[in-house]
Amino acid sequence: MIDAPDRAQPRFPPRLESRVAAEITQKLDLFEPTAADVAIGSGACGSDILFGEAMVARSVPLRLHLPFDEPAFIENSVRFAGEEWVERYRRLAGNAVMLLAPDLLGPLQPGDDPYQRTNLWMLAEAQRLTDGPVVFLCVWDGQGGDGPGGTKHMVDAIRENGGKVEWIDISRL
Repeated sequence: MIDAPDRAQPRFPPRLESRVAAEITQKLDLFEPTAADVAIGSGACGSDILFGEAMVARSVPLRLHLPFDEPAFIENSVRFAGEEWVERYRRLAGNAVMLLAPDLLGPLQPGDDPYQRTNLWMLAEAQRLTDGPVVFLCVWDGQGGDGPGGTKHMVDAIRENGGKVEWIDISRL
């Protein structure tokens, strides 16, 4: 996600947004996704939305997997970055198939993390929809996250399941 205005240790400062968007476009150009492909993401402010926007611009069907109901997701993962990101999320959601974990996976079980559950759900969905290895495009600093279920968790899950990680190292931008 893009950094909150009060984030002490920057990871994805807003000033890098256009550079990250360009890096995402460059990586996607290597794979030449088409309407025959499917993009899976979540829709948080930052690289999730940038990726979704790039895929929609290419007419690639987009499936957004949310760990919570939509109002809770917007509050937890979008609004802190500003109303512009909320509007971008809403436009993106209007061009996507929306899948909500509570509706499709049931209530979160005690001890389970909603973000880890959603990562594994997206991976399982991607594996179901592809004939080859899953390709995971991530924008990441290579570090552990602020909590469970972040990018490191997804990178590890993809690699453990034979997928391919395409990593945009934000610490080098």
